[in-house]
Amino acid sequence: MAKTEPSFALFERMADRYDTWYERNKVIAENEARLVEEFPARPPSVEVGAGTGYFASKLGVDVAVEPALSMLTRAWRRGVEAVQAVGENLPLRSGSFNTVYIIVTLCFLDSPEPVVEEAARILTRTGRLVSCIVPRDSSWGRYYTELGRMGHPLYSVARFYTVEEMNDLFAGVGLNPAKIMGTLSFKPWEPPRPEEPRPWRPGADLGFVCVEYRWS
Repeated sequence: MAKTEPSFALFERMADRYDTWYERNKVIAENEARLVEEFPARPPSVEVGAGTGYFASKLGVDVAVEPALSMLTRAWRRGVEAVQAVGENLPLRSGSFNTVYIIVTLCFLDSPEPVVEEAARILTRTGRLVSCIVPRDSSWGRYYTELGRMGHPLYSVARFYTVEEMNDLFAGVGLNPAKIMGTLSFKPWEPPRPEEPRPWRPGADLGFVCVEYRWS
């Protein structure tokens, strides 16, 4: 999900290519889904920046939010209850969701702070927020960053974060990490293989990491 008009238009145009990534990279996608499912939804649940609904459909969230209509249409086809809105201004009541997901969304935001603030606003005091990223300092983060430098239409507009940087973002709204797990221990140039999620530790070279945040 992106705030600026150029990024928004980019995701509108690239919905097909974005969505077919999951089929073209099935083993990687299934590893990522397996990790996300380690953080099951406790209703009511929402995914902010749901894209084409791949993860939302796996998690069975109650509602998903996505600004790009072409992406939203594909989420509907997956059976996801989705609404068109931007993460900076969620049409959802404060303190109304027990589980909030932000999955591979922060890296495509011009400014993540407003989305983080909105996600925290709709979270119940006993709820949990789960955010998943490709860490910038992982082999996969460096690989995607290099693809961006070479002109890849999506990765060229992405700004990747380290796990520590993401933790700082959420600490700014009073949310602290309670559980951190990751996957994709193989390198981008190695044959992909199915693997089980594992606990993340500083220095771990895992290409997809999810953090569960709770209120202080």
